[in-house]
Amino acid sequence: MTTPPTQPTPTLVPTVPRGGRILHIGPHKTGTTALQGAFHSARDRLPAYDVVYAGTHRQPVAAALAKIGVEFPGPAGTPVREHLDVFLQRDRPGMERWRRLVEQCEQAGDRRVVISTEYFSNAADDAAREVVAELGGGERVHVVVTLRPLLKILPSQWQQYVRNGLRSTYEDWLEEMFHREPYIEPTPSFWRRHRHDELIARWAAAAGPENLTVLVQDESDQQMQLRVFEEMAGLPAGFLVYDEKDNRSMTHGEAELVRLLNVESHRRGWSVERHGKVVRAGALRRMRDRYQPARDEARVATPEWAVAEATGLAEEMTAAITGLGVNVVGDLASLAKRPGTPPAAPAQATAPAAAAAQAVIGALLAQSSLDTKAAEAAKKNPAGPDSARPAAATTAPAPADGSRPGRGGATHLLRSAARRGLRRIRR
Repeated sequence: MTTPPTQPTPTLVPTVPRGGRILHIGPHKTGTTALQGAFHSARDRLPAYDVVYAGTHRQPVAAALAKIGVEFPGPAGTPVREHLDVFLQRDRPGMERWRRLVEQCEQAGDRRVVISTEYFSNAADDAAREVVAELGGGERVHVVVTLRPLLKILPSQWQQYVRNGLRSTYEDWLEEMFHREPYIEPTPSFWRRHRHDELIARWAAAAGPENLTVLVQDESDQQMQLRVFEEMAGLPAGFLVYDEKDNRSMTHGEAELVRLLNVESHRRGWSVERHGKVVRAGALRRMRDRYQPARDEARVATPEWAVAEATGLAEEMTAAITGLGVNVVGDLASLAKRPGTPPAAPAQATAPAAAAAQAVIGALLAQSSLDTKAAEAAKKNPAGPDSARPAAATTAPAPADGSRPGRGGATHLLRSAARRGLRRIRR
């Protein structure tokens, strides 16, 4: 009779010594927003326990990107920009942002400092080593990596890219990530963040495996990560609570509606700024804020071939993580667990009328705001140079339908997206 392989016993949660830095690097889509909200809302209560939450906002994104950069290595070492991330669309922040964060940590003295931003997961090897060294070195810095199953991350990360302008369907994007070398288009950030064994090896080399903890999320216990971070920071149980920020995922219909808006705004030659205001901050935000999906609305379903790919890769990553000698809290084997039942066939992605209505209202309000600002600018400078025009009206290549780029507004955008969606449904 064959004896099944034994699983490593989860390590007890380490309490970081006084004066230590708890550096939480994500990666994305592993409960980071909720954790950061809990620490941010507790800022005024943390000093009583000699704990500092670094930065001034929910997370110090600008400080992290100032240090690690906003580009990724492409083929033959060519730098590649990520255009489907709100923060990485911008120029690299100035180094004073990073120096300010380091100075805040130094001023904390022997108090524990918690630093949390998933953008550290974008760091290359050299940048990771420098981050650890500049925060006080491996003996003082304890890195925390939070993990969820890759199968849960895939649809969630695709949705995030769609929010930021991705035009690929879910299945097309999966094909790019799994089958089309060098696996960096259209989202070069994905495998830097979510090749979890390499991510952990990179930061273990920077801080030392004894100074890195992998926290495997328990999908059945939403409070787990709060309790673990409380223990690490020397806070009493129950101290951290989730805030009210809603970071719900979209249904497949909602995501498809936004994706079609991305396709149409790109076809019309809209600038990044205009797309951001009308689609992301207008249509998408209002739809997510004002519409609550029913329980039976179809979620984004991963096709069977991708389930097999992701499960096999998760097994490979889990075995590699086990061999790194890092601390593990939670069930590492759960990261590679295959669903008990075969995934359902992807349902037709249609957004309910109520969701679409909220998106229309949001886009129209955003477009109206842009029109008002443009009119005010025209009154102030009726004969001004092109540089004085709003970014939304900048010149772009003529769209295939012959409409003028940057024109048409939210109504035309939504009407065109709706027509394209109906054509997809009728095929």
